[in-house]
Amino acid sequence: MKKIAFLLLMATVGCKTNTETKVSQVDQFLNTYTERYLKLYAEYSEAEWEANTKIIDGDTLASHKVSQAGGAYAAFTGSAENIEQATKFLQDKEVLTAIQIKQLEAILYGAASNPGTVSDLVKEKIKADAAQNAALFGYDFQIDGESVSTNEIDEILKTSDNLDERLIAWNTSKEVGIGLKDGLENLVGLRNQTVQALEYEDYFTYQVSDYGMTRAEMLELCEQLVKDIWPLYRELHTYARYELASKYGQSVPDMLPAHWLPNRWGQSWSAMVEVEGIDLDAILEEKGSEWLVKQAEQFYVSMGFEPLPQSFYDKSSLYPLPEGADYKKNNHASAWHMDLQQDVRSLMSVTPNARWYETTHHELGHIYYYMEYTNPNVPPLLRGGANRAFHEGVGSQMGLAAMQKPFLEGLGLIEEGVETDEMQALLKEALDMVVVMPWGSGVMTQFENSLYAEALPRDLYNQKWWELKKKYQGIVPPSERGEEYCDAASKTHINNDPAQYYDYSLSTVILFQLHNHIAGNILKQDPRATNYYGSKKAGAFLRNILSKGATEDWRKLMKDNTGEEISAKAMLKYFEPLMGYLQQQNQGREHTLGEMPI
Repeated sequence: MKKIAFLLLMATVGCKTNTETKVSQVDQFLNTYTERYLKLYAEYSEAEWEANTKIIDGDTLASHKVSQAGGAYAAFTGSAENIEQATKFLQDKEVLTAIQIKQLEAILYGAASNPGTVSDLVKEKIKADAAQNAALFGYDFQIDGESVSTNEIDEILKTSDNLDERLIAWNTSKEVGIGLKDGLENLVGLRNQTVQALEYEDYFTYQVSDYGMTRAEMLELCEQLVKDIWPLYRELHTYARYELASKYGQSVPDMLPAHWLPNRWGQSWSAMVEVEGIDLDAILEEKGSEWLVKQAEQFYVSMGFEPLPQSFYDKSSLYPLPEGADYKKNNHASAWHMDLQQDVRSLMSVTPNARWYETTHHELGHIYYYMEYTNPNVPPLLRGGANRAFHEGVGSQMGLAAMQKPFLEGLGLIEEGVETDEMQALLKEALDMVVVMPWGSGVMTQFENSLYAEALPRDLYNQKWWELKKKYQGIVPPSERGEEYCDAASKTHINNDPAQYYDYSLSTVILFQLHNHIAGNILKQDPRATNYYGSKKAGAFLRNILSKGATEDWRKLMKDNTGEEISAKAMLKYFEPLMGYLQQQNQGREHTLGEMPI
């Protein structure tokens, strides 16, 4: 018996030693991998930053740097050796820690974008990406022979009552897509072939897998979210048709002509409504662009977040280029975690108006997410959002909170106790937050699913795009749009942030779940009239979520912090008072959208 006991003890010790050895080997591999990864990631980020902030016609140097740095990054993250080693370690999951498993899985997910087993294909894809970006962001939009910025086009669509002027601006905004169609077709093939090397069916399926979901599960979730909000969207669509027809002196159309709407893609209609008593554009113009950014920072600091590092201001590109600049920049607002460490930057073109006031609060939401999960408990490989939608959800949540009346009063942007039409304010929000759902979960998600997973032929790109626009948004083009156009490619994300626009729809749902929780359970305020400013408890709630990065499953994080599964219930509750108002406004009006989108 003693001999048996001794043998069992030795076996236990041996197993323990083997386990410790395995864990130690994984740690060593992860440390070595991370050190190299951080260096290459930072170099690639710098190249991308330069390519987006200084675009010179005919200058291919920036694209070359992106290709070079991207190639080095791709060669490492997709190396056969790293894939083989991570795969081998994951075969012994039972002896590894949860954090080790998540890092190894992150390595394999990253490898699928650039697998070294198809290195020539990866190089071709990186080169094609760079060329597409250069063509997209370097495009010279012109009206009547004069160059115009996208900001100027947006301003026309937001403010002009002249349908002829609006049509010219809208048509101009779509011209860029013509030259992008070949590149998009090429990229669809390259992206699919690249991830297929690691046995993903297609690029859309690959992107969805980052949520721990199948393609079918994501499509089902997106369809359910559209169905949930459809009755409210249907009322908004009817309201918009009649109100805009009256504004432009036209008969009421069955579907909304795209150039009638105050946005190039019809993804937000909020500029249709002005809330009496709140003229932010006028007062913000007096305060200036720099005030907007500083105020957004102070909003976070008041809740207990750290001030932004000085390097943020030194290295970011925050404002429009000066008059007469001999180069261009990407005007699409974005936040950058340059090195997954302390270097955080934002690329914006802030001008002092209400749209950019909200955008600055949104973009700094991303920046503070970066800063919070850059901590010793979150390995660099897991320094991302709980899922991609959480990042957008937090940014949008802060943009929403920054526009609520008590907060605006506290800043002195509107007079305290000023009389406002609360229903109009809610309508304005719905024309943004609700309207984006069929666009994101419907049009964009379904189009990219068709592109990547269903092999949509090139000669059906535009037809499919407008079929989806009509089905999910009730929007039609001003006139026939043949296949010489590629209107989908005028949207930045179709080109360089592909197959993940459902992030924005899910983020909208997440923002209302987080916002309603803070309003009801922390601030004890009406969710439609909150003031986060100075609430350390609200800040602590958010930091507890943000500081986890991607170390926890996103479903668990949502459930643990709000007590709810992800759903549109909080969103519908927020807009509940608006439904009755719209039904009253639409009495006697014809609904031309069906009761359900499918």
